[in-house]
Amino acid sequence: MTTVISLGGSIVAPDGVDTEFLTSFRALLHTRIAQHNERFVLVVGGGGPARRYQQAYRKLTPDADNENADWIGIRATWLNAELVRAVFGSDCAQAVVTNPYEADTEAGDAVVVAAGWKPGFSTDFDAVVLAERFGADSVLNLSNIEQVYSADPKLDPSATPLERMNWNEFRKLVGEDWNPGANAPFDPVASRRAAELGLKVVVAAGRNLENLEKILSGGEYHGTTIGPE
Repeated sequence: MTTVISLGGSIVAPDGVDTEFLTSFRALLHTRIAQHNERFVLVVGGGGPARRYQQAYRKLTPDADNENADWIGIRATWLNAELVRAVFGSDCAQAVVTNPYEADTEAGDAVVVAAGWKPGFSTDFDAVVLAERFGADSVLNLSNIEQVYSADPKLDPSATPLERMNWNEFRKLVGEDWNPGANAPFDPVASRRAAELGLKVVVAAGRNLENLEKILSGGEYHGTTIGPE
């Protein structure tokens, strides 16, 4: 069984590197691998480094464009992903995947780590492509967002958390366009492709590893499930 996790950079490196989280996360996955012979594909986001460098670029460049901002964010995902790959040691012998269409799906690694690909596509999109290529029927989207809300709770005090949505409902909420550094629960381009494939996406708080264990075990969990009609 292969589980694809879009691992938000906001929990790997919100400011500095969260070594306590990475230690516990590695232990949880090692246990799952040993006890259940599971395989994990981890797609790592850019987090604090990406945002800080993108903000600096926009501040320093009056005519800043999205393509350059995207490349800056992508390189930050590479740095975070290299750390995660190294942390998993011999379980992850394959180099960090920077093109989801070139990942070696036949390699025997228990853990595969991927990073950003190219402008116009987020690590969420990479996770969707890798789910398709590795034969997974879902993506776990772990970040600092616990659930999807009916509206942006920062702008609408009446927004309510949702336990389940279909892709049409979710895509109306997030729109169609991808913007580098955007903080959507799951990016619009990735959402469009996931809907086409009929994938399920679970949005949940990444640091709640007890909750993650419940998701992996098929139990009741706290989060939002997005899927086909």
